Amino acid sequence: MQFHAFHLMPWPYLPDDFDDLNKYPSSWVTFSNSNYDPVKGHQLYNRYLDELEYAEELGFDGICVNEHHQNSYGTMPAPNLMAAALARRTKRVKLLILGNGLPLRDHPLRIAEEVAMLDVISGGRMISGFVRGIGCEYYSMGINPTHSRERFFEAHDLIIKAWTQPGPWEHQGKHYNLRYVNVWPRPFQQPHPPIWIPGFGSKETVDWCAHPDRKYPYLATFMPESAVKMFFNWYRAAANSHGYEAPASQLGHLIPIYVGDTDAEAKRDAAGHVEWLFHKGLRHSWEMLFPPGYTSTPSMARLYAAAETLDWNRLNFDGMNEVGLCVVGSPQTVLRKLIHSIRTLGYGLLLPLLHIGDMPHDRTVRSMERFAREIMPALKAEFKDAPTIAHSEPVQAGK
Repeated sequence: MQFHAFHLMPWPYLPDDFDDLNKYPSSWVTFSNSNYDPVKGHQLYNRYLDELEYAEELGFDGICVNEHHQNSYGTMPAPNLMAAALARRTKRVKLLILGNGLPLRDHPLRIAEEVAMLDVISGGRMISGFVRGIGCEYYSMGINPTHSRERFFEAHDLIIKAWTQPGPWEHQGKHYNLRYVNVWPRPFQQPHPPIWIPGFGSKETVDWCAHPDRKYPYLATFMPESAVKMFFNWYRAAANSHGYEAPASQLGHLIPIYVGDTDAEAKRDAAGHVEWLFHKGLRHSWEMLFPPGYTSTPSMARLYAAAETLDWNRLNFDGMNEVGLCVVGSPQTVLRKLIHSIRTLGYGLLLPLLHIGDMPHDRTVRSMERFAREIMPALKAEFKDAPTIAHSEPVQAGK
């Protein structure tokens, strides 16, 4: 088992009347930046970096940053800058960028260069996540969402080739054209840093990750346990179709976790922050979350079929905790739930979101310490060998 502390760096200071859906239909794209205070932002960024740096001291295997634009949910439009700050302030932990939005950049070589720089600075501690970016990002960046997937694939192939094939050479593609590709510096890790792919909602992404040319770890994000099971089964089915069995190290689960002294204390301290995350931070308009052309017709049909299951707006904290959108409780409860989850779903990468929504620093740190002291060692002992799925159903390809 590996444990990588994830952070979103949200903006917690929402207007008092933010519950007015007519006035604030979303915290993304159209939520005015007049609500942002750079003085408070200065304090927040440094506090959030302190929390990630503390995760190294607590023994986590890695720390994670990610990319989002024009929103209060996650204020990291440039995750490579955050990784650079962390690279010089940490010594041991892996640095995960989960991830750079490939189709959102006009120059994929900037990603290749920046990640290679970070890998050299950190002495080979980078894990490079690639994402398409959610639909809202395409409104923020003014990019046609119908080109999202093909831009992602072309950018990915260009970056991998730039990291692994000596230059200079020429690239003439559909979306990117470069007379000279000759990336300096080269990555510290050879042939290149590991690549992990966070995802939500697309079977095509799962199948692409599982292909034997890649075997990229797939990270299920903000899904109820039933959906995580479906996506992991898709991954295993894709691997089986290519003649190999996917190990647990190729499957990861990103989930909000809060550890209190007791179940009652944990609910009291975390419930409001979990609801902030899902009801306010993740408040989207459907047409911006899934703009026309962004998602394939089969994937869109699956999303519509699962809409009720994936609609967290209808759930309060108790409902979210019950379906597995979060894990909140005493150390004993959290450990029991995670052991059951790992045995049931068979993943080997756990990415706990330990700072949740508008949670204050003291609560975040207490939960991090409890997780590191009472959960991580127990899970490492329980799953010292790769976890196997208990009572699993036959793996079938998604229809």
